[in-house]
Amino acid sequence: MSDNLIDKRSYAFALRIVKAYQYLCDVKGERILSKQLLRSGTAIGALMREAKFAQSRADFINKASVALKEANETLYWIELLHDGGYIDDVTFSSIHDEADEITSILAAIVKTSKENSMKYSSDGFVREDYFPDY
Repeated sequence: MSDNLIDKRSYAFALRIVKAYQYLCDVKGERILSKQLLRSGTAIGALMREAKFAQSRADFINKASVALKEANETLYWIELLHDGGYIDDVTFSSIHDEADEITSILAAIVKTSKENSMKYSSDGFVREDYFPDY
């Protein structure tokens, strides 16, 4: 997955979350759960934006990992709002599917980044001890 893909998707998702927050506040009168959704749903893209300029591989992995945690938290708030009757089935399905896909992309980014971090030494060369004896 390219970082550009997650940047675009997380930004578009954040816009959906902002609109959902406005709807939940203005139409449904729900402010507490929707604020949690707003915070976690917009944090995903912000963290990945920060990760672009990470100071190290470890810093990148940390920021991407936190973005993954925020994506998972966002799923929780979406499910809670749906089950609480604030989000209809069609809206829920659409926004939940997008959050789930973003979570999967982030999980792949974190996994690959961790594997690559273990594979390379600080000077950029493949570590001799990376490949196990067969």
